[in-house]
Amino acid sequence: MQHVQHNTPLPVGLPEGLTIREEAPGALTLSFACDLDSATVAGLWAPVLDRVRSRAAGADTGSGPGAVRLEFLPDCYIDGAGLALLVKLRAEAEARGAQVTLTGLSESQEHLLGLAGQAERVASQKPHDRRGLRVLIQSGVGDILTTSAEIISYVGECALVLWDSLRHPERVRWKDVLLSALAVGVESMPIVLLIGFLMGLIMSFQSVITLQRFGGEIFVPNMLGLVMFREMGPLVTAILLAARSGSAFAAEIGTMRVNEELDALATMGISPVRFLVGPRILSSLCMVPFMVLFFNFASLVGGALVMLSIGFPLVTFTSRVFDNVTGTDLTGSLAKIIVFSLLVAGVSCLRGLRTGGGASAVGRSTTAAVVSGLILITIADGLFAVLFYYLKI
Repeated sequence: MQHVQHNTPLPVGLPEGLTIREEAPGALTLSFACDLDSATVAGLWAPVLDRVRSRAAGADTGSGPGAVRLEFLPDCYIDGAGLALLVKLRAEAEARGAQVTLTGLSESQEHLLGLAGQAERVASQKPHDRRGLRVLIQSGVGDILTTSAEIISYVGECALVLWDSLRHPERVRWKDVLLSALAVGVESMPIVLLIGFLMGLIMSFQSVITLQRFGGEIFVPNMLGLVMFREMGPLVTAILLAARSGSAFAAEIGTMRVNEELDALATMGISPVRFLVGPRILSSLCMVPFMVLFFNFASLVGGALVMLSIGFPLVTFTSRVFDNVTGTDLTGSLAKIIVFSLLVAGVSCLRGLRTGGGASAVGRSTTAAVVSGLILITIADGLFAVLFYYLKI
């Protein structure tokens, strides 16, 4: 099946259906008498590319740049693997200064080959942004302003939804609020109790170890009550809310965005914020006060267990906690967690509404919702600390 001229050695053991001829110095002809599909390309790839690399530039004869001719049967079938082989062949030959001609391809196959080659060239090009500093600054400022306008619009719409829910409770979809409340509060209660108990246990144990050197174990209940009610209770509960419920909000609404369900709601004249965001924010506001109370209770149980283990009676622990924790501390804790829940639920739903297209868009929105929620919680907690300091709370 092989015709050799000019006494040029050709590789032996070529795959069936491939004929390689050298018709002139530096000129190479490859005839394909088989379909170029995934089954045959695997055997053709290495020998064809090796031959083109060794002869396309006339390296063996010193004749300079040559030509590569590819011949195909009229009814040759070419799939994606075959297109990849042809694109690679043409690129290798042209890189060595050889001219490539193809015969026997249909118009549709030539069109597909052109598209594949164009896509290969675009993918190989490195993006180079030649915009000046002024244009980059203007573009960045424009993006910030656009994002800020979207956030302000979203916050205003959420505020209107909550205000309308207070004025007209009959308009609220209470069934959805109840289902969301079960997911936010009831189903998360085991992890809230577990984390609260462990944190109270660990903090009390570490404090006892330190204060025993100075005979100050009796002050552990004071410390635990103040720390849990004023700071750790609402903060850790909000973090759990962001990690568990916030991510779920973003994933649910993001999936609806990808499936174009939000577009369907807008087409029917239904506001996605009122229909989807409102019930989730209301359920978070209703459930987080109970979550933080149960968290504080579990932490006190853990602290009481440590105090009992070192010989203090339970009545001593409870009396010192109630003597040092006031109603103001409890009120401040509830105020914190309500603000935290508004921030977490709001930003999580916003990330879900702004989900882009693609299979990974929902994952990115979920990650962004958790990260944004944690950042907002930290900022809000710092502002509360400054506010409580100036109010002497």
